[in-house]
Amino acid sequence: MLKSKEIIIYSGIKFGTSGARGLVEQFSANACAAFTHAFITVIQTEFSFKQVAIAIDNRPSSPAMAQACAKAIEQLGLEVIYYGVVPTPALAYVSMQDNIPCIMVTGSHIPFDRNGLKFYRPDGEISKADEQAILNATAEFETITDLPVLTVSDKASNQYLERYTSLFDSQMLTGKRIGIYEHSSAGRDLYTPMFEALGAEVIALERSDEFVPIDTEAVSNSDKQKAKNWSKEYNLDFIFSTDGDGDRPLVADENGDWLRGDILGLLCADAMNIEALAVPVSCNTAIESCERFNYVTRTKIGSPYVIAEFDSLAKQYDSVAGFEANGGFLLGSDTSVNNKMIKALPTRDAVLPALMLLALAKEKPIYELVSSLPQRFTHSDRIQNFVTEKSTVIINEAKENPVKFLSKVGFDNVDVTAVDITDGLRMTLSNGDIVHLRPSGNAPELRCYSESGSIAKAFKLIQDFFKKIELF
Repeated sequence: MLKSKEIIIYSGIKFGTSGARGLVEQFSANACAAFTHAFITVIQTEFSFKQVAIAIDNRPSSPAMAQACAKAIEQLGLEVIYYGVVPTPALAYVSMQDNIPCIMVTGSHIPFDRNGLKFYRPDGEISKADEQAILNATAEFETITDLPVLTVSDKASNQYLERYTSLFDSQMLTGKRIGIYEHSSAGRDLYTPMFEALGAEVIALERSDEFVPIDTEAVSNSDKQKAKNWSKEYNLDFIFSTDGDGDRPLVADENGDWLRGDILGLLCADAMNIEALAVPVSCNTAIESCERFNYVTRTKIGSPYVIAEFDSLAKQYDSVAGFEANGGFLLGSDTSVNNKMIKALPTRDAVLPALMLLALAKEKPIYELVSSLPQRFTHSDRIQNFVTEKSTVIINEAKENPVKFLSKVGFDNVDVTAVDITDGLRMTLSNGDIVHLRPSGNAPELRCYSESGSIAKAFKLIQDFFKKIELF
């Protein structure tokens, strides 16, 4: 018999900001089974269930990983419900309605040579405490020798579409031309019928047979140019896309300019009359300065930390939500929209913020909605293949003496007025600029976030940092 804890340690797979992540070769059949057995063992102490749902993204490694998870579920005497390729929020939503746990096989936005597993209890995404319990579990199981054939159910796709098409008038998007940047998104087969059901004319753009690692926090220059070109060529009112597993939105306005995810989240929350927000420390300070919310709390980066704030907020406020700088919107309470109740979905979702923005755009163009906000501009980027240990050394040096560190990287004659170590190091400078450094929780990368009074300055802040940091 194999023991889950030993197999997980040997695999080298670790939990990141959201889910277990690692190289594809680390996710052997036994490693997938070890995580599955540990997960089920942990949540069976709180919940009673007979079924477990599974879905995948479009990575070439995902189907076999799903089969290994399914085999482990069968070893436990439970029934597997398989939804095939669907967005993570679609899987989470249908599973919550059925009161069963689920496993999403996805590496989200990271490159195709990596993959991951996301775990959901019957009541939603697992917590950081659940992650530790999974790692410490000592579940025993038999070696995986054969993989089952899985039959796809369309229930998750249908319920996800119904969740949103029923919320709005069927003619809401009449006259709108919407481009769907499909690439390899797990939701690419759902988005066209969804927008068409609301009256839009849809143009499908650049579907890919190879996995495309779209990072909505670090949009590539080529994707920025593509959006501008598509907007002009097809006379588009809106462009919609997501990351690989469809839980982080990427949307462009009438000019083909991609919106920052936290600005999209702000507009969505405002449109929904959300009272209290939980957002990661990396989000734009316009969230507070716009004065459209009764209460805003800041968390560490990662959806589990945002979700952890919902219970306390719900005790004081009727409508609660959160969003991240990547645009993923988390609905923490049942909320009324258009005099219809939409159920809470405490996991990242890409569709709700896009549709709420389009509802706002019936009255005013998107670029005007954005320009009406306090003009604080954020930018983020990453240095890839940058080992975590090196990131940690740099950040610790900066924490010890922020002013000395800033001088070392070329920022002279500037003081530090505030330091936030909630997650990494976030420094507010005397000129109002903000620089935030942190190691990625998902990959060997150093992430840098900036905020300033202009997008050019925010961009230059990161450029200047990276030029010097890479020499450390």
